[in-house]
Amino acid sequence: MLIPPSIPLILYGLVANVSIVNLFIAGLLPGLLLGLGMFAAVALVARRRNLPRSPLEGGFRAFRGQILVALPALLMPVFVIGTLRFGIATPTEVSVMAVAYALLVSGLIYRDLTPASVWNAMVETAMMTGAVMIIIMASSTIQWVLTAEAVPQGLARWVTGTLSEPWMIILALNLVMLVVGTFLDLPAAVLLLGPLFVTIGNAIGLDPVQLGLMMVVNLSVGLYTPPVGTTLFISAAIARTSIWEVVKALLPFYLVSLGVLLLISYVPVLTIY
Repeated sequence: MLIPPSIPLILYGLVANVSIVNLFIAGLLPGLLLGLGMFAAVALVARRRNLPRSPLEGGFRAFRGQILVALPALLMPVFVIGTLRFGIATPTEVSVMAVAYALLVSGLIYRDLTPASVWNAMVETAMMTGAVMIIIMASSTIQWVLTAEAVPQGLARWVTGTLSEPWMIILALNLVMLVVGTFLDLPAAVLLLGPLFVTIGNAIGLDPVQLGLMMVVNLSVGLYTPPVGTTLFISAAIARTSIWEVVKALLPFYLVSLGVLLLISYVPVLTIY
């Protein structure tokens, strides 16, 4: 969410009248910290649970051979990200192109594509799409209620009217964004909270670029936090496990995200350089 081209940062830059280039540059270091923190969490969890490893017989030579065999499949994310990054196609068009690429690679190169596997993939896609649409429908309903009742604005007014110290206001803003992010989709929350929080940030001397990174990280956490975490429900459906099992497994990653969020909030040098 922080590494360019970040759509949430673009949205925030538009609604907050902040340079998108400055946001992209400022998001590089926190984005790297967040990524390295996630890598570290994966390594610690794997070691603690003693997860099995699969060393290759033949060492690096065997690994190099497998990389060459897997190269057509590994090029898929490069193809998708590159096409989006350079504006060759829209996200919807890229999704169609990615499916076509996968069919060609699987059918012509690996030759493991069968009518039964295509049918199973279509059924799984239909089920996943239905689950996602139900989640989006529920999220849209909650979003409409919160917007109609002006709940985020009320929380912001309470923060500014109750607290006086800048560090306390920053902490309260983070808490508000964390709560709102668990109910609202990220783009909608940015559009709703961005102008309001920029005004509050200006009142306490908070740089709008720093505030933008705080907002994106906060609202990104909401994507995998109950009760309305879109990616949380999708990943649980893919893994065929319960939501709470996934949440328990995510605890180290919540800690990493919150740690980076605190650094962004209280160490301006990470974002303003």
